[in-house]
Amino acid sequence: MSLQVSELKVYYRTLKGEVRALDGMTFELGDGEILGLVGESGCGKSTLGKSLIRMDGRMRHVGGTVVLDDRELPIGDDRAMNDFRFREVSLIPQYAMSALNPTRKLRRMVTELLRSRGAEVDTAELERRMDQVGLPREVLDRYPIELSGGMKQRMVMVISTLLDPSLLIADEVTSALDVSTQKAVARALLGFRESGYIKSMIFVTHDIALTHHIADTIMVMYAGRLAEKAPADVIVKAPRHPYTKLLLDSLPEVGVRHADRRLEGIPGSPPSLLDPPAGCRFRARCPIAGDECAQDPPVAELAPDHHVACWKA
Repeated sequence: MSLQVSELKVYYRTLKGEVRALDGMTFELGDGEILGLVGESGCGKSTLGKSLIRMDGRMRHVGGTVVLDDRELPIGDDRAMNDFRFREVSLIPQYAMSALNPTRKLRRMVTELLRSRGAEVDTAELERRMDQVGLPREVLDRYPIELSGGMKQRMVMVISTLLDPSLLIADEVTSALDVSTQKAVARALLGFRESGYIKSMIFVTHDIALTHHIADTIMVMYAGRLAEKAPADVIVKAPRHPYTKLLLDSLPEVGVRHADRRLEGIPGSPPSLLDPPAGCRFRARCPIAGDECAQDPPVAELAPDHHVACWKA
């Protein structure tokens, strides 16, 4: 599996104008790789995930290409993308616990979904995947309202992988779960890759600690653009973009009390993507910004697997 995203631009139409949610994203994802996607709210993480499967009709594909396994995805055409959804690229949505039809029992729901994709239910395979995520088989004969939040989340994970997609996008799948359930979900996602149910994954989250645990590579986004992309250990231990460094510095540490060390947030706020500033979009908040930052920063290749969009990298 290989994914190449080149100069992807996706905007949202609003009454005030177009929001430039993605404004020139370029990156690659290798076979078997898990990419963690992090950044502040509104930076474009979820938009990037949903644009690869075109799951939001409000999106407008302005430019750029997405190539999956040497085939360009028609991400600007909702109907044409139907041939790729679930089979080639699949999504666990951000609000997965609300994604299940409350009027259908789960067995019927799964059957209808697979038939809409020209497939039939392999009951043995379905139950095997349910066993893997710790779901009792009798869950299939229940309505979603009869399940706990964690059970709904795991059922959506199973449904999203039934057709063995090459690429799975997990969008904030742990944000509404307690810590023990987060661990179980992360373990299940890794199990999907090890079992061959998926080939590669994009893991969208705010939780850098969890991302470091599950991802091979971490990509940091800011205001619709790439800030830094590198192996997970490099991002956590030796970041080079000022935003990545400040993002990590703002995280609380276990065992450190407020009296010993005050939490330092990132000063200021992200720019409006209705009218983003010229040049580096982080420069108004950056402690080392210079005159050159009024121009768009180049993406520096510090190593074959480490890219930083900063003049001072």
